[in-house]
Amino acid sequence: MVLLHIISRGETYGYEILTRLNKKSGHVLGFAREGTIYPILYRLEKSGFISSRVSSAQSSASSRKFYSITPSGQELLNGLLSFWEEYKQCIDDLISADAEGGTSK
Repeated sequence: MVLLHIISRGETYGYEILTRLNKKSGHVLGFAREGTIYPILYRLEKSGFISSRVSSAQSSASSRKFYSITPSGQELLNGLLSFWEEYKQCIDDLISADAEGGTSK
């Protein structure tokens, strides 16, 4: 869900995804590594949720693989985000009930 969301914000490449993920959430979720991110990107692409294009870098001879979300990927992301909102609300409700003395042990 998180990788799809990052890609949905605009065309991006693996290292940029990794950097953004670690900068925003590494302190909470743990720092991601290339060995984790790239296999997920591969599976998302193989499943048709993202597409890619290879572009050569202007300042070097290396090339970069840029990722974009597909319509089916956006549909999947929308469903995942909807589920996440329900999940968060459920947990918030349970914690609030416990804080208010709504349950007993």
